[in-house]
Amino acid sequence: MPATSSVLAEPLTLPCGVTVKNRFFKAPMHEALGTPGLGPSQDIVDLYGRWAAGGSGVLVTGNVAVDSRHLGEPGNIVVEDESHLEMLRRWAQAGTAGNTQLWMQINHPGRQSPRSVNLHPVAPSEISSAGGYGRFFAPPRELSREEIGDVVRRFVTTARVAKKAGFTGVEIHAAHGYLISQFLSPVDNHRTDEYGGSLEGRMRFLIEIYQGMRETLGSDFPIAVKLNSSDGDPGGMSQENSLRVAVRLSELGVDVLEISGGTYRKPVFEETDSSVEDHRRGVYFADYARRLKELVSMPVALTGGFRSASDMEEAVAEGLTDFVGIGRPLALIPDLPQRILNGAGRRRIELPRISTRVKALDEALGGVLLIGWYEMQMHRLGPWQRARRPGLHGAQAWVRCADAPQSAAARLTVVRRGAGHCDRRN
Repeated sequence: MPATSSVLAEPLTLPCGVTVKNRFFKAPMHEALGTPGLGPSQDIVDLYGRWAAGGSGVLVTGNVAVDSRHLGEPGNIVVEDESHLEMLRRWAQAGTAGNTQLWMQINHPGRQSPRSVNLHPVAPSEISSAGGYGRFFAPPRELSREEIGDVVRRFVTTARVAKKAGFTGVEIHAAHGYLISQFLSPVDNHRTDEYGGSLEGRMRFLIEIYQGMRETLGSDFPIAVKLNSSDGDPGGMSQENSLRVAVRLSELGVDVLEISGGTYRKPVFEETDSSVEDHRRGVYFADYARRLKELVSMPVALTGGFRSASDMEEAVAEGLTDFVGIGRPLALIPDLPQRILNGAGRRRIELPRISTRVKALDEALGGVLLIGWYEMQMHRLGPWQRARRPGLHGAQAWVRCADAPQSAAARLTVVRRGAGHCDRRN
């Protein structure tokens, strides 16, 4: 039992009737722990067992792909059928220990599928990725109406298999520039049929996926949606349009809306809002959350920027959010929620600055560098990885590497190998 009376320890009952034991919401991150056969590995089973023991109320997985032809990144797990059912059951059993909710995030990358894994991506329209990252993605082909129907069915199938395996919920990934987000964006969606044009047309794809899942999974099974507060692109999905989509999802009975923002083309994952207090706390998307809470009754998960127990408690107590979304800190401190609830984790969390110490490389690699480094930390949480990689781990190893005198090429080698394994001879 928690040693404190923190508001974070309070349970919350979702619209579907399921009760979550506390307000900690482990946000999705790229684990890259799929097998060569695109199934779950024992490493991801161990990782989620560790997180379930760490005290979170909800654990949301990194994105699980609905189509083996379309991966978001190397190491993805794909669920197209029941081929990996036994390992999925082991994953679910580990991640639901201690009355923890384990929700599978389900995704299709659309055009945001790197050349390294897909030379023939698809999208709502034949519009290539722009910006500095655009060269990493092949030009997409426009989906036909029949293919859109097939993708909808794939989302529903993946959700059905997740439930059969023992996952206690699912999350539809409709953010970060992936396929559903592309349909929602007027910059990326130039269709003239029922899946384009007005916002109602552009959100049709998302609505059909949700309704198909709800019909298949039942009224008592949690379905969450991850939605951009805005794309951050001129002419892309605006905050006003996002709020309209959120209201529609609330009317349809979505159980939790996880708020995020940005795309590869224009990351706004770390964008704070105008409030001085929000800037102090580092809480992301707070202005949007306040506007949203005035319009909908469905629970909200605000992810990003929370670095202290007091800031988390304030955000929940003032009604800014129902769940505190935490990502990167849990890759370093997997039992952070339990520490906070026990009264031992009150100090502010300081995350390491991930850098090659070469400005041009940092600007070029940006989010890729950050994602890669935290993937390495998640890989180390399992016993197999700890056994294989003795020595320095996590942030401590990065500090040692970053402080060593190295050439730019050597520092880039450290990034590629994983920041936690440093050789000064490089």
